[in-house]
Amino acid sequence: MAENKIPYKIYLDENEIPSKWYNLRADMKNKPAPLLNPGTGQPLTAEEMSGIFCEELVKQELDDTTPFIDIPQEIQDFYKMYRPSPLVRAYCLEAALDTPAKIYYKFEGNNTSGSHKLNSAIAQAYYAKKQGLKGVTTETGAGQWGTALSMACAYLGLDLKVFMVKVSYEQKPFRREVMRTYGAEVTPSPSMTTEVGKKILAEHPGTTGSLGCAISEAVEVAVTNPGYRYVLGSVLNQVLLHQSVIGLETKTALDKYGIEPDIIIGCAGGGSNLGGLIAPFMGEKLRGEKDYRIIAVEPASCPSFTRGKYAYDFCDTGMICPLAKMYTLGSGFIPSANHAGGLRFHGMSTTLSQLYHDGYMEATSVEQTSVFEAAQQFARVEGILPAPESSHAIRVAIDEALKCKETGEEKTIVFGLTGTGYFDMVAYQKFNDGEMTDYIPTDEDLAKGLNSLPKVPGQD
Repeated sequence: MAENKIPYKIYLDENEIPSKWYNLRADMKNKPAPLLNPGTGQPLTAEEMSGIFCEELVKQELDDTTPFIDIPQEIQDFYKMYRPSPLVRAYCLEAALDTPAKIYYKFEGNNTSGSHKLNSAIAQAYYAKKQGLKGVTTETGAGQWGTALSMACAYLGLDLKVFMVKVSYEQKPFRREVMRTYGAEVTPSPSMTTEVGKKILAEHPGTTGSLGCAISEAVEVAVTNPGYRYVLGSVLNQVLLHQSVIGLETKTALDKYGIEPDIIIGCAGGGSNLGGLIAPFMGEKLRGEKDYRIIAVEPASCPSFTRGKYAYDFCDTGMICPLAKMYTLGSGFIPSANHAGGLRFHGMSTTLSQLYHDGYMEATSVEQTSVFEAAQQFARVEGILPAPESSHAIRVAIDEALKCKETGEEKTIVFGLTGTGYFDMVAYQKFNDGEMTDYIPTDEDLAKGLNSLPKVPGQD
């Protein structure tokens, strides 16, 4: 199809919103390793998991074989409030870079939460409500997940308790207030309201917190309060399943115009947006139908893929959660207080970890100041102020486009713009004032976290 026929924004019709989620694991020859009970070292059973998670979500978590799972009509109806989201041809960015590359981004920031997180929040809240629960607990880093879940819980009339990583609680007061506006109770983590919070504060006085700490607190509150369950915004298989709507819409939009991507790029913290964006493309790759270069981008300050170890580890700092086999920096690793709160998790999704381990995708880490340079460049030409998390993908998309400028190749690049950065103004202020620094952990720093990996049979 002629180049000038591709619009700046490709919008699908409402009836093209996916009606089924795609379960990437069904096409994986090597399935992700099972979650283990830390007490017994045995694979976690559905019964054990249902004490923490909603029953229907446990089924989705453990389902490695069903390729497509129906999206309940109530969730489809909610999706229509902000989906389908646009696939944008970055004509302005291409011109500014003077590159022959063609750049597209899937923009997930067109809802109040400002990110893709709502895709899974409404699903998890729906199943909690259907189970007859009173409410749910969760953690949030930058605040996008907490905001999304507060919207979903308000819509369905569920109670919500959020533990927000302390550094983000302080840096992003407005995100906190959006959550409270939607009815959530928000506590800075680690806190003195839980046993595990008290323990972490005793061991690390003055800590700025981490997602691992906040997870521990949220799980403790869920398991000690009848009628509550814990929900998680990333990492888990069920979350990647719900987020597959991103990739399915992206693929439908590209197919409409006969566009085949060469490179697909996503930022990676726990893996929710990356897993969602790449899902149908990775499926084609796994089935041997097509080949794509898929790049995960993480912060140099929290480099689980690029410098972590592929091993069983706790998902939380308090070591009360199940063990997951993933690329990890150790559950005791507390990253520097960088400005991409959503990418500050010590581990990576078990599904993405397995795919990376098997060579189906590559990973790179980027430094904070170069990420914000890319964010500023993008904002000035494309008109969207991007979230710091998304800006990791922007950085590598720009770098790949500039390589094309050198080689003259007309590669097609697709990246995920997970959301907007309007609540991240402390970070942008630090960048604009020249006060932002790059912190890269030394091998010694990382060794501290990796030395704390649990002893699991067959693990080095």
